[in-house]
Amino acid sequence: MPSNDVRNLLQTAVPTAAVGVVAVAVSGAVAGGKGALGAAVGVLLAILYMGIGLYVLQWTAKTLPQLFQAMGLMLYVAQLLLLMIFLALFKGTSLFSARAFAFSLIAATVVWMAAQARAHMKAKIFYVEPESGKSEKSEKSGSSS
Repeated sequence: MPSNDVRNLLQTAVPTAAVGVVAVAVSGAVAGGKGALGAAVGVLLAILYMGIGLYVLQWTAKTLPQLFQAMGLMLYVAQLLLLMIFLALFKGTSLFSARAFAFSLIAATVVWMAAQARAHMKAKIFYVEPESGKSEKSEKSGSSS
């Protein structure tokens, strides 16, 4: 993974993990152990889904740039479907607090998206390829008279 990709991942994952720690602490204080576990599962799920999504989009942008926009839409739909499958599997579970899970999942997702937008705005990405220092031919512009 190039250094820009790692930097982008760190700038999004670290604030999300920090919010996750706060969510686990608050949920643990409000709803006990099941609340803390629910919050931890929600934050881990958000980081996992969003991290994999970021990796797939960066890979697509580098290898298949013509499919970047379509891949972004497909990835968004796939993340929603995977979340729905997870929710269907754990519907009515008593392993963790569903309310703490939901609030922490939402908070982690919002923080991830905000941090990703901030990281993208601060990134110094060329929109024009700079010319290399070595040119094979020296071309003159203008008339030669």
